[in-house]
Amino acid sequence: MVKDVLSVHSGIDIAILNGGIASKGRSVADTEPEELWQLVATHALGPHQLCRALIPSMRTRGRGDIVFISSVATSGMSANGAPYNMGKAAMEALALTLAKEERPNNIRVNIVAPGLVETDMGVRLARAITGRREMDDLRSMDEAAPFGRVCQPEDIANAVLWFCSPAASYITGQRIQVDGGGSSLRVGQ
Repeated sequence: MVKDVLSVHSGIDIAILNGGIASKGRSVADTEPEELWQLVATHALGPHQLCRALIPSMRTRGRGDIVFISSVATSGMSANGAPYNMGKAAMEALALTLAKEERPNNIRVNIVAPGLVETDMGVRLARAITGRREMDDLRSMDEAAPFGRVCQPEDIANAVLWFCSPAASYITGQRIQVDGGGSSLRVGQ
């Protein structure tokens, strides 16, 4: 993939690592090893290989931004999600390591950690959490959500854009949770 981009463009300045899959929501004792390997490969090993391929281009250009899309799941480490939690936590470890390694090369590395977002994956997760299989979107959850609405993809994009903007030129190795405060504030605060 990196070779294809470099064959068309002179270099890579920004990389957003946004690949992800959900776990099946089983306890550790009931999780199949294949699921664990698949999620760790998707969330951590794939990003590692992608960064190995793209960082040389960023180094020759003298700057770069890498933003990893993680999850608030790494803050709570909820039950019945070990493969997802482990994969995203390993990805965050990679991001923070890269931030230290690549700072001398003017490459900034940061993390955006969304909560529940209205995407296909978010709808599947909400169906599993609520047991409402007929749910087509997350609008029915707006009233209970922070700020009276469920997080939208644009909310995540805005955080990513900020990390890659001149306004964040002195920021690396940081993590922003984009969840309306839902994972860090109690209802009513």
